[in-house]
Amino acid sequence: QVQLVESGGGLVQAGGSLRLSCAASGRTFTNYDIGWFRQAPGKEREFVAAISWTDERTYYANSMKGRFTISRDNANAKNTVYLQMNSLSPEDTAVYYCAATGFKTDYANENKYVYWGQGTQVTVSS
Repeated sequence: QVQLVESGGGLVQAGGSLRLSCAASGRTFTNYDIGWFRQAPGKEREFVAAISWTDERTYYANSMKGRFTISRDNANAKNTVYLQMNSLSPEDTAVYYCAATGFKTDYANENKYVYWGQGTQVTVSS
């Protein structure tokens, strides 16, 4: 079992930044790569970014490149994945989820992820 807990969401003005955190725990979480997804009201959940836990390779949805940065910190058993979001716009308003996948491929496919966090709300005001 892998447990994922997101934090860092909130209300921010357009043009601002937020950093989301995803704390991972569980006996085998290092076997999984971590992805971020988001779901806006009335829309389907969409892929944002993913990172390999072992070699730190990163993957982004094309629309997020340049504004969002995914990273991980496993020093001192922190076991946390971050999503730094810059130049936010109201279109970025959504619930953001982190999720764990063992497939090491097809990161944009939410069906490949087996563990999900509860989500954190991000609201960007205009």
